[in-house]
Amino acid sequence: MPTHPHHEQHFTASETVRDVVIGMSDGLTVPFALAAGLTGAVAASKLIATAGLAEIAAGSIAMGLGGYLAARSDAEHYASEVRREHEEIVEKPHAERAEVAAVFKHYGLTEEQIAPVLSNFEKNEAAWVDFMMRFELGLERPDPRRALTAALTIGASYAIGGLVPLTPYFVVADARAALPWSVAATLAALLAFGFVKGRFTSGKPLVSALHTAAVGGLAAAAAFGIARLVG
Repeated sequence: MPTHPHHEQHFTASETVRDVVIGMSDGLTVPFALAAGLTGAVAASKLIATAGLAEIAAGSIAMGLGGYLAARSDAEHYASEVRREHEEIVEKPHAERAEVAAVFKHYGLTEEQIAPVLSNFEKNEAAWVDFMMRFELGLERPDPRRALTAALTIGASYAIGGLVPLTPYFVVADARAALPWSVAATLAALLAFGFVKGRFTSGKPLVSALHTAAVGGLAAAAAFGIARLVG
């Protein structure tokens, strides 16, 4: 009887998706709020587009830098915990053995079943530390390229998202006439972005699209209200 290999398909780019979500959501809402807030005071779309591009440049750099620093902080925290675990294995081996045993007992293993695992860990300190990092602290080893990747992904996503609400101001000379098109473009982008995000994460693209549009729309409306109030 022929057998077919079992292949499990799991989505493994959750960190990248998170970076895109962070950058794109802010990019869609903040420049829109700026453009919409200025529309009431400025009639020329060219001026609003120029201000929007300046905001996108500053925002994408700031967001990218924030992502870079956050990823670096995660890497530094992981390295610090690895050093601490190595020290504890040397200085307090009995306590560390008890912690390993507690993890395995949680999964139903007996003392007799755990003993050979502990024996092997004692011969391989690196594997022991890796186990403790994963199952005691819940930390995964970060990708050394993660900081730069996060910075570029968040910054680029912000810039791409920011161009959506500004595009009508490049095409329509009158700012007030451009505003409804900007609202429509931003809403359509939020729906499309939410759909794609849901397709790769939750498996419910329609629900994700509506949720993203609702949340993003509320954020944009709040930012727009504040911009108009201040302006």
